[in-house]
Amino acid sequence: MNIEKYHELAQAKQSQHRQFLAWLKKKKPKDLDVVARDTHDEVFEEIDCLTCANCCKTTGPLFTERDIERIASHLKLSPGKFIEQYLRRDEDGDWVLQSVPCTFLGHDNYCMIYDVRPKACAEFPHTDRRKLYQINNLTIKNTLICPAAYEVVERMKALYNK
Repeated sequence: MNIEKYHELAQAKQSQHRQFLAWLKKKKPKDLDVVARDTHDEVFEEIDCLTCANCCKTTGPLFTERDIERIASHLKLSPGKFIEQYLRRDEDGDWVLQSVPCTFLGHDNYCMIYDVRPKACAEFPHTDRRKLYQINNLTIKNTLICPAAYEVVERMKALYNK
């Protein structure tokens, strides 16, 4: 997958995607949750995250207190030591990685803490979420990061003839 080429395409479609997601928010189609989940599942049958891992290479998740406790325990660290070693507070006061690419991303694009990864990672790119229209800004951002998110929006746009 050529991530640069995909990113250019996603940039070029930003206006169309914003219009479509605004339409979803206004109309709230009754079948939206089913369409989003089915489209998400279909796309992820075709796209293998391990060939990309752009999310892990370019952005970092937010870490909840539960994430910190779970991952620290898995790594046999105290939550304080885990924070000291891997995290920092961002401008909003949220816990985020000290740097990207993600410290836990292996050279083979496998996550070294996959079974205990942060909730934000487990749910990324959030395209199978109920009431997708509630996270339009996040979805737009994610189409620029994730080829699968881009493809979900493109297919949903086609399904709704927009």
